[in-house]
Amino acid sequence: MAEQPCPGPTAGPASPGTQSHPRDKWSKKMDFLLSVIGFAVDLGNVWRFPYICYQNGGGAFLIPYTLMAVFGGVPLFYMELALGQFHRTGAIPIWKRICPIFKGIGFAICIIGLYVSFYYNTIIAWALYYFYSSFSGTLPWASCDNPWNTPDCTNYFGRSNVTWTNFSRSPAEEFYTRKVLEIQKSGGLYDVGGIRWQLLLCLFLIFTIVYFSLWKGVKTSGKVVWVTATLPYVVLLVLLVRGATLPGAWRGVVFYLRPDWGKLLSTSVWVDAAAQIFFSLGPGFGVLLALASYNHFHNNCYRDALVTSAVNCLTSFLSGFVIFTVLGYMAEMRDVEVEDVARDKGPSLLFITYPEAIANMVGSTFFAIIFFLMMITLGLDSTFGGLEAVITAVMDEYPQVLAGRRELFVLGLITVCFLGSLSTLTYGGAYVVKLLEEFGAGCSILAVVLLETIAVSWFYGIQRFSHDVKAMLGFTPGMFWKVCWVAVSPALLAFIVISSLLDQPPLMLFDYQYPEWSISVGYLIGASSFICIPFYMVYKLVWTPGSLKQRLAVCIRPEKTTREPQAEAVCMSPVL
Repeated sequence: MAEQPCPGPTAGPASPGTQSHPRDKWSKKMDFLLSVIGFAVDLGNVWRFPYICYQNGGGAFLIPYTLMAVFGGVPLFYMELALGQFHRTGAIPIWKRICPIFKGIGFAICIIGLYVSFYYNTIIAWALYYFYSSFSGTLPWASCDNPWNTPDCTNYFGRSNVTWTNFSRSPAEEFYTRKVLEIQKSGGLYDVGGIRWQLLLCLFLIFTIVYFSLWKGVKTSGKVVWVTATLPYVVLLVLLVRGATLPGAWRGVVFYLRPDWGKLLSTSVWVDAAAQIFFSLGPGFGVLLALASYNHFHNNCYRDALVTSAVNCLTSFLSGFVIFTVLGYMAEMRDVEVEDVARDKGPSLLFITYPEAIANMVGSTFFAIIFFLMMITLGLDSTFGGLEAVITAVMDEYPQVLAGRRELFVLGLITVCFLGSLSTLTYGGAYVVKLLEEFGAGCSILAVVLLETIAVSWFYGIQRFSHDVKAMLGFTPGMFWKVCWVAVSPALLAFIVISSLLDQPPLMLFDYQYPEWSISVGYLIGASSFICIPFYMVYKLVWTPGSLKQRLAVCIRPEKTTREPQAEAVCMSPVL
């Protein structure tokens, strides 16, 4: 359909980002790219991908991972960038222009964003505590001669007559559990104990940095990511070179990449590959929508999607070498198999296994400082993205109230996130972090992405969406992208959601078995965000006048089919 001049302003309330408060734009294209890379490349790239890779067949896992990225992750990544850039609004109000009955998706995304902020920033606070503790001649987790150590503490580095048993605990593990977390003072989720004031101070400092990075919008956050998004790559390369020179490093690399082709016949491997790529690239969190909404209308978001998703996947692959060269070194020192060293996963890999190896390297203080600085920066720019999604969504939904009051709104949001994080700062806070990590953004975010894809591809219409892309880029998406959006990506997401719900392994942390009631609480946390979608559907249908058929017709038809003339000079006529 041919492009035509935009019509004049329509009657009705002011559209977000227009009128007296024109929408911000990125100062430079690189500000946007680094923000997207910074959000997508997070702590999970360093701890989750290497573990999932070796667990699911090593080098053979790269086949399902690549296929899931090509047919699932990247198409949705591209879709979200295009939606945000075309409609230039956040995750809540954008649904008026796509399919109003699905507006609950926007509210669900914001609630999930809050849940993530409640635990994710606490992990960064742990890294800050380690960073501060690293400024010493001898690292505090290098020996068993500290007040917090127990008789089970076993330091085997540099000693030939030490026997490692199932009861043995390394100095690094005891530092993490008994000094940083002080988890021994908690009886579990029944009795989480008091708040660790040192971690409270670390979290306050983290949120202060986050506030002053976000309070002025993309003008400030776009500058901060030049440090937080690039520094991790410098550190990763330094650690890779150091790791490759360690004795036994080759054993770790072989273990990481040795293909086990038989694993490809297992359904769980394909589920893990799909889940890893979706969580890593991050469609559905509203972040890509928010960041792209500050782009210029004719920015090439197609190229951006390919470049940033490729950088993300390659970073995960590179992180595997950084981690496993060190695991090979540790296996050599313990005189055990790499498999026995590599049992740790999640935060334990970053707070126990890797620091333990660093403590026994030449120049340990230097490597500890840069490693934890890398972790802090990896976490910070993901937090910037996650909270920017909430900020943009809410401010665009309520411009009459919040326009011109961004600093106050961001302060209020940061305060809510800080107060919501307090339970994770207790002696049993690690148990709360694990619970929120499993249920706060697990199946719920995948279900949200599934509905988002269906709403855009089936209800808004793939032809209409393709016309939107053509208006921005000058060319229509190819058949591959359309087939992925309409059929392949939704099918993959449905497959993951169903598999995840049917296969729920017992939840454990540090030999602590989570009680049944806590699993029920977890399901309630997950449902509390997703429930916004059916609730809003019912609300929209009830309050829309007319017969049921008329109401449905109104609720699935975009309320705004043209772009505001103040926003861009060119727009598309409605595509029916």
